[in-house]
Amino acid sequence: MYIPKLHKVWLCQNSQGGIYLTPKMANRHGLIAGATGTGKTVTLKVLAESFSEMGVPVFLADIKGDVSGMILPGEDSEGFQKRIKNKLGLDIDWQFTGYPVRFWDVYGKMGLPVRTTISDMGPELLSRLLELNDTQSGVMNIVFRVADSQGLLLLDFKDLRSMVQYVGDHAAEIKMEYGNVSSQSIGAIQRALLRLEDQGGNIFFGEPALDIKDWFATDTDGRGVINLLHCTELFQNPLLYSTFLLWMLSELYEMMPEAGDLNKPKMVFFFDEAHLIFKDAPRSLLDKVEQIVRLIRSKGIGIYFITQQPADIPDSVLAQLGNKLQHALRAYTPKERKGLKAAAQAFRPNPDLNAEAALGELGTGEVLVSLLDEEGVPTMVQRAYVMPPRSYLGTCSYEARRRAIEETPLHTKYAKAIDRESAYEILQKRAQQDAEAEPEYEDEPEQGSLRDEIRRNASRGSARTTTSRATSARSTRTAKEPPSVIEKVATSALQTFGRTIASSLARGILGSLLKK
Repeated sequence: MYIPKLHKVWLCQNSQGGIYLTPKMANRHGLIAGATGTGKTVTLKVLAESFSEMGVPVFLADIKGDVSGMILPGEDSEGFQKRIKNKLGLDIDWQFTGYPVRFWDVYGKMGLPVRTTISDMGPELLSRLLELNDTQSGVMNIVFRVADSQGLLLLDFKDLRSMVQYVGDHAAEIKMEYGNVSSQSIGAIQRALLRLEDQGGNIFFGEPALDIKDWFATDTDGRGVINLLHCTELFQNPLLYSTFLLWMLSELYEMMPEAGDLNKPKMVFFFDEAHLIFKDAPRSLLDKVEQIVRLIRSKGIGIYFITQQPADIPDSVLAQLGNKLQHALRAYTPKERKGLKAAAQAFRPNPDLNAEAALGELGTGEVLVSLLDEEGVPTMVQRAYVMPPRSYLGTCSYEARRRAIEETPLHTKYAKAIDRESAYEILQKRAQQDAEAEPEYEDEPEQGSLRDEIRRNASRGSARTTTSRATSARSTRTAKEPPSVIEKVATSALQTFGRTIASSLARGILGSLLKK
């Protein structure tokens, strides 16, 4: 809960008092970890609500589909009051409220569609995502260069597929200007695109493309909008999930200017079930996430990962996460005990607390917490309870979700897909025109062929000319009037006479040449 008077987030409470997150250190990123059922989702919601209250927009990847209730106010109960009074030691009138939530969904089923164009993705990111080798990446660059030189827009998935096919079909022509394009490379790219299409790539690529600036919004009360991406279906297709994240992080990094140290973040991103990002992810995505985490802090963006084990996060990323909330870990195997010990050692030691022992004893909603102070120094680890959320803990109804989707001012901008003329349509027209033009050439008078025949006959000498005349004379007769016997004899005689004259001429010419 954000406390305006203190300009701090009241995040946890223990017997010694409140534990607060300093807003200007919120863009130093963070980690929420813990075993299943220990309260990670509640902690995520408390942080997201607090950022919204201080006017910071939020992006939240909802993997399990269980945080949509943030749009509704929470409900009081006997259990809730016991938690407030007994565990937190507070005697206050807790105010429940809903938050401004915009629902998004790559598939367009449970939120506004999220799309981008092939051109916005670019050949480099596509090649890295599809894990193409250097040669295949070079061909992908040629595909984009040829499309650009011919004024062919690459917007949706069918544009890219048709353009790859076009380059393959015209490889001999393209070779002189752009280099060799082998059929093997074209085949490899087509197979990679097929895998992406099977997971929904044809849905993600298209128009209208999402403008990430639309995520940087506040409501009429000045609260930051919580952009909730429904990922229940998306995360089951890891290649498409990686495609979305790779595009989003790249776009975000490129569009945001350097901001230096701010009093609060410009925006905060939450990635639930973060192990799904890093497990079996393409190397390109891992490299991009590591780059973003290291560099985007100076652009005023905070990133928070939610996962079960800290070991799920690569060390290069984990080292950049300054704010840590560790829920209970269960250690039943030697490997799990080793992970528990490593998690405890990652905190700044507290002489009054055995962090390793405490990790196995924490109850639901209880954490080991270490936050950055105003100087950016990690505080000593403390054991505390996370403050309760003010919004509804469950999921909202489909009707409430649908109403929120239709009432947002962005509905008219993104709800309906647009399929304007681009590479696919233009190439289809060209193919159709070529197909229609072929019969016309066959029906034209063969004037050129006649001229060529005349030249060939002239070069063959008088004997062949005589034969051609005889043949021409015969051709004027219709099929109903066959040549007479006299005509056949005359024709044969003419042919024999022609050959005799030609032979005599040839001997005479050769004899003259030899004498000389």
